[in-house]
Amino acid sequence: MDSIPNEGLPKMAACEPVGIIVEPGKVYSWCSCGLTEKGPFCDNNHRKVEGTPFRSVKVMFDKTAEIWFCQCRQTKTPPFCDETHKTLNP
Repeated sequence: MDSIPNEGLPKMAACEPVGIIVEPGKVYSWCSCGLTEKGPFCDNNHRKVEGTPFRSVKVMFDKTAEIWFCQCRQTKTPPFCDETHKTLNP
């Protein structure tokens, strides 16, 4: 497996959150590195990063709801959007 240098990560997927209707009891694995092709959810591409400093953030909900997942990867409340994207220059 080719490794990816740990430079310029996490990668910003978008400078806005994405709203997802979540299902109760289902585990959601949010991508923290930004390399996923299944955004905002993890596809294990973080395992290719040198030193593997990233991991998925797993969350589960007890009811159906619309959840705003971060895509800029700069949130202080992963995996949820905290509006940090509004302070960034993409």
